[in-house]
Amino acid sequence: MIVVNYLIVCLVFGTTFLAIKIGVDHAAPPFFSAGFRFFAAGAILFLWMVWRKKAAWSLLLRREMLVTGALLTFGTFSFLYWAEQYVTSGVAAVLSATGPLMIVLMQMIVLRQKTTRRAVLGILIGLSGVMLLVLPNMISVQAGPRWAMGCAAILTGEVLYSIGALYTKRVTQSYAGESPIALNAAQMIYGGLLLLILSAFTERVSAEVFLQPSTLGSLLYLTVVGSMVGHSLFYWLVAKTNPVFPSTWLYVSPLIAMTIGVLFYGETAGWFAVLGGGTIIAGTVLTNLDSLRQLLSGPARLTAGAAAEGGTGSAVKAKKSTAS
Repeated sequence: MIVVNYLIVCLVFGTTFLAIKIGVDHAAPPFFSAGFRFFAAGAILFLWMVWRKKAAWSLLLRREMLVTGALLTFGTFSFLYWAEQYVTSGVAAVLSATGPLMIVLMQMIVLRQKTTRRAVLGILIGLSGVMLLVLPNMISVQAGPRWAMGCAAILTGEVLYSIGALYTKRVTQSYAGESPIALNAAQMIYGGLLLLILSAFTERVSAEVFLQPSTLGSLLYLTVVGSMVGHSLFYWLVAKTNPVFPSTWLYVSPLIAMTIGVLFYGETAGWFAVLGGGTIIAGTVLTNLDSLRQLLSGPARLTAGAAAEGGTGSAVKAKKSTAS
């Protein structure tokens, strides 16, 4: 059952990028779509946790929930949804996989934390993968400036995500007694609300757009399957295994996203895109190799390590809370 649920998580998180692309391609306002998705999913999950007496309404009054929502959900997905108007879902997925690299960079540059030479090499490899993915298309006349702006927007969102992930480490320590699902639901509510406010000032929302099967299907899939089912299965895997194993979806889902975009949506992926994507994933794996070694060494050792860290873990674990 663990393997089956893990594969479902990888498939769900890998297909959400295409679902976003389908929605925005059919004129769905990006900020409203993202806001509705996260606000609805967060509200339903939070109500469910309150009903099960595993969360209190007072959690929504905490400033930390607003800050994490602003960084993890609003900051990341406002840029991602906007960018997918101009870049393919496969490119969006691969660039989103740079999140763990950004976290390690932030730890080195801002927090002045020491890291291994292997992690630095992994960062350099991952960033070279970004160059392989982006530069050939930037030079191409067909790509255009909006394609480059879309790529830059996704990377900017990942920088904001890395800041939010580092902040969230302290939040999870402060709220160690709260359910992770409740914390994630609360930040999704705030992030979704901020996205809806942004939409109110920048977009015209038409009910007719969301009556189209493609647009409505995209929104429902992202809300129910992407945000609710995907996250519930993820936290089930964390409870049944360890914090690191479920997070390895990061190394699988971008390849799934690129493949299904080519096979089912007519997207193109040249050799530079494939090579760049593979290089980014290789750099991410190398950067987080210590966590992966802990995973292979057995659940007991990993769980003990996670407890010693206060549940914060490594860069790869920090990406878990707002998977696309």
